[in-house]
Amino acid sequence: MISKIRTLQQFYELMFDTKCIREKIVGQLLNKEGIDEELVDLLSRALNGLKDIPCRKNKYHLSYQKNRTVTMNLSYEIEELEKDIFFLTHTQEKFYHYLEKLHPELQEQVREGHKVFCKIKFKNFITDRDGTVNNYCGRYKSSIQSVYNAVFLTRFATGCTENAMLLTSAPLDNVGLIDISVSPQDVFILAGSKGREYIDKNGVKGQFPIEKSKQEKLNIINQRLSDLVKKQEYEIYSLIGSGLQFKFGQTTIARQDIYNSIPKRESEDFLNLVTAIVSEVDPHNGFFRIEDTGKDIEIILMIEKDGKTNRLKDFDKGDAIIFLNEELNLDIEEGPNLICGDTRSDIHMVSAAMNKSDNTWVIFVTEDEDLKHAVNNMCPHSYFVSEPDTLITLLNNLSGRD
Repeated sequence: MISKIRTLQQFYELMFDTKCIREKIVGQLLNKEGIDEELVDLLSRALNGLKDIPCRKNKYHLSYQKNRTVTMNLSYEIEELEKDIFFLTHTQEKFYHYLEKLHPELQEQVREGHKVFCKIKFKNFITDRDGTVNNYCGRYKSSIQSVYNAVFLTRFATGCTENAMLLTSAPLDNVGLIDISVSPQDVFILAGSKGREYIDKNGVKGQFPIEKSKQEKLNIINQRLSDLVKKQEYEIYSLIGSGLQFKFGQTTIARQDIYNSIPKRESEDFLNLVTAIVSEVDPHNGFFRIEDTGKDIEIILMIEKDGKTNRLKDFDKGDAIIFLNEELNLDIEEGPNLICGDTRSDIHMVSAAMNKSDNTWVIFVTEDEDLKHAVNNMCPHSYFVSEPDTLITLLNNLSGRD
């Protein structure tokens, strides 16, 4: 394991080392084996390595090219390692108290949530990842799942559900959902690219069909963007935030991160450059729609026309629910189903599930009153918590295991 982290490449190598270590520890815990203390020590060394990175005012500085540096907030990476080490060296009760100090509302929300859900065995548990069952990270590439998170989610998935699925907008692999997850591979269905692609619990992969002509257009754009970020002046956009993600039916490239490390003018110029590339490939706007979040540029391949508006529409998580239900024989119609999310894009999942079964329950991680109102209007069986840690603690509590 690298002990002195000074470059961005070394940082990512270290984080992927922790992924392998965490996977081994999770396996030992779930199999009720003794924890290898050397593995815990390696996590401690990784934590010390991160804390040793040059830092000013809580901003860490790493080089990524000769004489060039990037400024990063490493709150997620450091705090998740700290929580893992505490989890592995203390009782679960003490770990709960540790989380309560971080999230004062946790105890009450877990207690009230247990009253709501304790008697339900779910047919399907379908959840978003980031911001829902996983804390947010400034970089997807280093948002490695923590040990306690994997253990809590796996206990719930195996004890309280028949089918458990993570459904996210991130790609499935090539620095995607598979690469950052440390839960056992035979427990969760992993669905990436808003559910256009998946890998089931047996390791079988599947995809939502895309017309050949559309895929060829997207391949051209992907190659152009790959070539672009190989140039020294644009490489940084593949290293910050979401980086460059080739999803199935969609491509994402960062133009800024949550710390605004890119000067505003440079970020806007890069947006214009990417927009020009897409326009060259799709001059009549017949294949793609560009969505600029201010942080990411989303190049979205549109699917068939909407029956109500007769316009081309995006593939959303509601479409994913319909596709995956048929593809994987989830029998959402039977219920009960538990849908978890944290943003308006996740409401599509709620709507699609409710259309198939009234026996659908929802937990959203949000303090946004407008979002709560929208969810409540769609599903009467809704519950809300403030933090991802609160949600996974509730799920672990419902599993009844320690």
